Amino acid sequence: MLIYIILLVVLAFLLFFAEAFVLTGVGFAGILATICLVVADVLVYFDYGFWPAALSVLVSILLVLGFFWWLGNSKTMDKVSLHTTIDSTSATTAQLSVKVGDKGKALTRLALIGNAEINGAVVEVKSSGEFLDPGTPVVVVRVLEALITVAKDTEES
Repeated sequence: MLIYIILLVVLAFLLFFAEAFVLTGVGFAGILATICLVVADVLVYFDYGFWPAALSVLVSILLVLGFFWWLGNSKTMDKVSLHTTIDSTSATTAQLSVKVGDKGKALTRLALIGNAEINGAVVEVKSSGEFLDPGTPVVVVRVLEALITVAKDTEES
């Protein structure tokens, strides 16, 4: 029975390693690894009694914590980590050209979000709070990259 206990512990650490480097974010391998360790500890209890099982649980916990401590403090994760910065935006050139104060008209009903024509370009806009019907004159009150907030243009109504 000792060989099964050793195989389960080795399998558990292989699964923890796979979880950390191959299947990151899935969780399946980590759950299986935990199950392997628990089964190994239960086998120790049935074969050797309470105190060896208690020691086995303590050693299992310390080994798992040690593995994750090593993983967090070694240069290994730095070598496999992504070190680039995303500096692009999902905004179109039409959205980027819109400035606060630009005027246009709603093309669709702005039930908070819809389309408007501003500076001759059709862009997706968000109403500042009220619902606006198609054809309503609008003015841009806020621009945050792809999010353009408009309000009813009271000067043209």
